[in-house]
Amino acid sequence: MAGAARITKRVVDRLEPNSIVWDSEVRGFAARRQRRDVVYILKFRVHGRRRFYTIGLHGAPWTPDTARAEAQHLLGQIAKGTDPAAVRSSLHAAPTFDAFADVYLQDHSDTHKKPATAKAERGMLVRYVRPAIGARKIADIDRGEIARLHASLKSTPVMANRVLALVSHIMSVAIDKGERPEGSNPARKIKKFAESRRERFLTADEIHRLGAAIEKAATTGIEWVPHPSAQIKHAPAPVNRRVAIGEHAAAALRLLLFTGARLREILNLKWEHVDLERGVLLLPDSKTGKKTIVLNAPALEILSTLSRVSAFVVAGKDSTKPRADLNRPWALVRNEAGLTGVRIHDLRHTFASYGAGASLGLPIVGRLLGHSQPATTARYAHLETDPVRRAANTIGSAISAALRGKKPGEIVPLRDTNAA
Repeated sequence: MAGAARITKRVVDRLEPNSIVWDSEVRGFAARRQRRDVVYILKFRVHGRRRFYTIGLHGAPWTPDTARAEAQHLLGQIAKGTDPAAVRSSLHAAPTFDAFADVYLQDHSDTHKKPATAKAERGMLVRYVRPAIGARKIADIDRGEIARLHASLKSTPVMANRVLALVSHIMSVAIDKGERPEGSNPARKIKKFAESRRERFLTADEIHRLGAAIEKAATTGIEWVPHPSAQIKHAPAPVNRRVAIGEHAAAALRLLLFTGARLREILNLKWEHVDLERGVLLLPDSKTGKKTIVLNAPALEILSTLSRVSAFVVAGKDSTKPRADLNRPWALVRNEAGLTGVRIHDLRHTFASYGAGASLGLPIVGRLLGHSQPATTARYAHLETDPVRRAANTIGSAISAALRGKKPGEIVPLRDTNAA
């Protein structure tokens, strides 16, 4: 059977094997029976070439009416220059998210990012992203899937937002490589969770206690007390339970407080990066790239008196490698000082808080910390003395001096309006 008629279920049911019927309403739309199944097809021309596109098999969801509507939609796309057959072929050939993520890690993460960042991205992909969307074609992933992935991590909002940013970057790279249409990043416009920054600034008393604890740990040692829940059969006698952290670990903790540097910047610091004459640390690499740290007098004294037993300033067990961490020395000193819950990174926050509180100006504090973006330093704005208030007080003092017949520059205390 061949010819033209309005395709209906009755017409489809009467089709004989290897026969075709063309729809009388939509040009190029047809139903063709193979040996047993009926397939809806569309014939069209793109750039002068005749093409055939298979809409689908007869049966749910494709009925004569739904297939005809799809044919009309496709003809509209063809009129705009889109070849649906070519689009389908490209989608079938598109990689899965897992496959493309491997390309991303090799060509972008490992090549252009810090090793620690690349490692963190691999971890997020393994723990969260690949199990959720790894098997999906990267061209088929939609916003709903990404939104559900993001929502599933709402109990850890910071991690949820980091995962969202990573997926967004991967999708942007996929768009650049032609694996997704332009402007189709499914991670865009998904609202991030609010993040509460954990900032802890040590008080003057806490800094005093910390300094005493570091000095004790570096000299006589701190008594180690087993945890009550720990089952230790052969614990050393109390007289032998003193633990010393050594001069290099002590120097590292002091340098973190006096410079505001990041932990890895101090642990990876080599003596060749130290310029005592000019009073600077010339770091060839850091989280924000090449960086210069200006040393104050206490930091210079620490570095001037520290033993040079390794290429690294903070010597570890292996003189050829940087020390891995300061976890055990910090835990010992922190507990001795009674600073429960204080992180080693809070020493950097403390350095910044003193700078902001001394009205040095956030741009200067940002330069000392090595911030690449002013917004990063802005978190300390609430600690800064209001420059407008200081200016108002200066002007007020000058006017008050003039009113009282004092010469400019003389300090005249303002009257206490709260006095009885």
